Formats: sequence, C-alpha cells, structure tokens
Amino acid sequence: MCAREMKTRDQRLPDHAAGGDGFAPRQSDAPYRIWGDNLEATAVQQLKNACKLPVAVSGALMPDAHVGYGLPIGGVLATSDAVIPYAVGVDIACRMKLTVLDLPVNALANDRTRLTRALERETSFGIGASFRSRRQHDVMDADWRVTSVTSKLKDRAWAQLGTSGSGNHFVEFGQLTVFDDAAGLSRGEYLALLSHSGSRGTGAQIAQHYSRLARELHPELPKDLSHLAWLDLSSEAGQEYWAAMELMGRYAAANHALIHASIARALSVDVLLDIENHHNFAWRERHRLQDGSDADVIVHRKGATPAGRGVLGIIPGSMGTPGYIVRGQGVAASLNSAAHGAGRRMSRTKAKAMFTWETAQRFLRERGVTLLSAGLDEVPMAYKDIDEVMAAQRDLVESLARFDPRLVKMAPSGEPPED
Repeated sequence: MCAREMKTRDQRLPDHAAGGDGFAPRQSDAPYRIWGDNLEATAVQQLKNACKLPVAVSGALMPDAHVGYGLPIGGVLATSDAVIPYAVGVDIACRMKLTVLDLPVNALANDRTRLTRALERETSFGIGASFRSRRQHDVMDADWRVTSVTSKLKDRAWAQLGTSGSGNHFVEFGQLTVFDDAAGLSRGEYLALLSHSGSRGTGAQIAQHYSRLARELHPELPKDLSHLAWLDLSSEAGQEYWAAMELMGRYAAANHALIHASIARALSVDVLLDIENHHNFAWRERHRLQDGSDADVIVHRKGATPAGRGVLGIIPGSMGTPGYIVRGQGVAASLNSAAHGAGRRMSRTKAKAMFTWETAQRFLRERGVTLLSAGLDEVPMAYKDIDEVMAAQRDLVESLARFDPRLVKMAPSGEPPED
C-alpha cells in the first residue's frame, strides 16, 4: 500500500515562534505523509496539529497509529533545532530487544517448566517493580548529575534497574523463523527471547518535568497544541532535556541487557544473535526534504521504529500474534521510520468491557501460547492485525524473520499502564 501524500507547500525551515504575544501560525503547514487506511481520526488530527508548529519541518504517521499525548503513537516529526518532550513520549527510550538462544526450538514444549522458572525469577513487572538485591550495570556509573532532575532520580532508577514495568511491556520466549540470512543467522527455526520496556518511572518523571517546563515557556500555544510545546536546543532547558533523554536511552538499554543476560545465565546458554532498537526517542539526523534540499533536523519517533536503509529493527505484534525482524528501506518521506508494533485498535477500557479471559485464553491456546500473567486490556483482540500493518508499510521495511510468541509474561492484571 502506498502512502497518501498530504499538503506540501512551504518546505523552508521555519523560524521559531515568539513567546507570549499570541500563537503565530505558519504560512502553511509542514508537509506530512500517512501510511495505512482507516486510521483513528483523532490521531491523524494530532499529526496535523504538530505540523502547524513553527518549528515543524516534516511529519509522518505510521499504520499502527493511535492517540497519544501531543504527538500520536506512531507519529514521526522532524523539527528545526527544537525538541518536544511529548513527541518523544512519556516512556523515554522505550525499546525492543531480541536474543536468539543456543537452545533447540523443541525446548519451548519439552522444557517449558525450566523456561517458565527463568522468566518468573529473572523478571519483575509492575509499577515500582524492583529486585530484592539491586542489579549492577555500568550505566549507574554515568554522570547522573547532568540535570537536577536526573540527579534526584538516580536512586529510584537503580532500584528499578533490570525491571519491566507494566502496560504493554513484556518478556517472552518464542520461535524465530529466519527466512533471509540478512537477519544475521542462516535460514531456519530458532528459540528466541523478546522484550519490550523502557526507562521506567525515571523516564516518566523526566518527561513530565520538561513537558511542564516547555508549556510554561510557550503560553501562546492554543489548548490543542499545548502538549506539543518545545524546548529550543540552544537553551539551557533544551540542553538539559537532551542530556537526560540520552541518559534514559542508556538506562533503558541497560534494563534490557540485564533481563536478557540474567535469563541466558539462568538457563546456562549462549546468545547467537542480538538485535535491538529504541522507538520513543529523538535523533539528530540529516534528511532530504520534499523540496529537494538537505537539512539537519531533530527527528522524533514516538512509537515508531528507525528504518534507515539497511537498519535492522523489531516490530512486535501482541501476546498471541507474530512479530518481525525487519530491514529498513530508507524512505525519505517517512523520515526513515516504520511502525513500532501492531498498535491498539481500541482503548484499554473498551477492551476490558468487550472481552473475557475465557475468550482470550481460547485465542491463545489455538496459537500455542501460554500466558503467565497480563491484564485483560492487553489481549490480542485489542490490537490491530499485525500483518495488515506490515502490508501497509511494505515500502518502508522488508521482513527478514518472524517471531511467534509461545511463553509470555506481562504485568499482572490491575497494574496501571506504564507504556
């Protein structure tokens, strides 16, 4: 499916709007492209709103899109010398990590008890989740004094190091079917471990602090744009947020590294392949704009996967549907981006009202999935069809391998979402 091209009149890098004399609209909106059909109208409007910002350069919406704070989930936005905290997301540096373990695929059925024990002992889910003994990683030796906010949060971050939080975060074993050697392994079937989580409560506190500060600095923004308030990267506040965001990138990566290393060690197995990527982050990148010029911009990918040419990434489905290892095609109009998952097709409240555990467990049994814990709002039926999402972005990424979940652990029912 081809993307739909929207308004693309004024391609120039905008001057930053000035302060409190009222919102100064652009002469025309920044250009944007949309992938997928029948997307939530409110999510589409959120992208359109973002492209009205005086700092906006270009935008894109992925086929898994749904409503978020400010920028929609699945939204991509390039800006000029400015960063928008809520265009990065509340869970800063949320990411995926997949490792292929040196175990036979039949262990998913024949050695399920041992795999279950490793998941139960080596992961921790839920708001405020921690381990009895703190885990160790050199990210805690980094300079957490880069901002007053990170300095105050270091102890909390250390307590939660290596944990997974709640919401759509998970750790699961499954079968990886490689059908292109470019994935990093010969074609065939493997046992793999897949995880999804981010920077935990620490990242959320940073997001909330700097988004509040950005809104205070831009009182001229109308209500429907207020959560898109930005920080100028030449300002002290902008530099602080950027430093904190990059630290959260290291911290989120450390959380995943500890989860995977701990489980591999508990199983006494080697790792054959390791792939990972952020999807709630901002990057300094050089892009070709739609007028043919090149520019250095800040690319926000909120629930979107980096998909530069040749770049490997992971796009999951749900607890009962497949995910994919993909290779980016480097499509300029998408700002080298792709979807970050199947994407919700309904709210958590609606999912809990519409489905029952009996229905969900029947769905999972039919697909050979054992669920250790999760909330009813995370059942597969609450998500879009991952294969439809992949078809809608076949120009953005090519699939190299398919991951089918078999043994899934998420936060227990009743935990507030933290994704």
